[in-house]
Amino acid sequence: MQSFYDFTLPDLEKVIGALGNEKFRARQLYKWVYNKGVLDFPEMTNISKSLRAVFGTMFSTALPAVKDAVVSDDGSIKFGLSMEDGNVVESVFMPDGERNTLCVSSQIGCRMGCRFCVTGKIGFKRNLTVSEIVGQIMAVRRYLPEKRISNVVFMGMGEPIDNLDNVLAALDIMKNSLGLDFSHRKVTLSSVGLIDGLNMIHSKVASLAISLNAADDKKRTYLMPINRLYPIRDIVNFVKGFKASRRVRITFEYVLLKGVNDSMEDAKQLAELLAGVKCKINLIPCNESPYTEFKSPSPETVERFQAYLHDKRFITIIRDSRGKDVSGACGQLGMKYLEGSQ
Repeated sequence: MQSFYDFTLPDLEKVIGALGNEKFRARQLYKWVYNKGVLDFPEMTNISKSLRAVFGTMFSTALPAVKDAVVSDDGSIKFGLSMEDGNVVESVFMPDGERNTLCVSSQIGCRMGCRFCVTGKIGFKRNLTVSEIVGQIMAVRRYLPEKRISNVVFMGMGEPIDNLDNVLAALDIMKNSLGLDFSHRKVTLSSVGLIDGLNMIHSKVASLAISLNAADDKKRTYLMPINRLYPIRDIVNFVKGFKASRRVRITFEYVLLKGVNDSMEDAKQLAELLAGVKCKINLIPCNESPYTEFKSPSPETVERFQAYLHDKRFITIIRDSRGKDVSGACGQLGMKYLEGSQ
């Protein structure tokens, strides 16, 4: 029996059509499961009982089990979601007024090996399936029925572009009006800069954020070994050539590491590198952990860095890291694997 959440709507139409049933039954199922949140086939009353029984033998609507849900002082909730093979995937729900963002994972572990990221210390275990990606949203939605998830960011465990086929299929389900019905403007893919895969992402697929973290190749390669394959100039050229409306700007994420990349000289190099590039810059003060050696710079240092970029006419935001006290902030996910609890 295959998970229902593995099927895009066109794929589901093909499967149901191959049984000799009308394709519109796939749309009915999508409405019940994604729009109405009904996961039990016997309750899908506009479908005949015999067909409901058939669908019940074909598709599983089981969701990842919520192993734990740890609430941060800032109201964020870090979820540990148990997959069928026993691996635990972490997702973070972050409320902010009317905006409720869910940070989802795309892999267990990560191949990229960024020095400042706990997930990178795990190493790569495996890709998440389409159903495991979509299942994170569905599981959190059922756990918090009174909260509407308004935004999704692929900034959890793993590199989404390294699992591109499954991520694109999950996005298809997420954006379908009969599915989870997210606008592409409400979904963000964050990447270390895997340009071959990024070239396959149209501006109407999702918003893009690229983790930059340094303005010179030597420093970025030290922090992010993938820079050997996709150096800074290639990334900047990709952003310059990205075809989108005037409103769309790719975001550069810059994790500020005390004494490493937070000086005024670093800010100057960054401004020179991105001169004339249509972009936004997110400054992320390092979220410390016992598994990485880096420290967060002082608030004054962060503000000076931002002020310099503002003076150079860059849209620059200091990102408020959520869930730090429960190890749910950027760069902290996956700590349980290193603690040996798995």
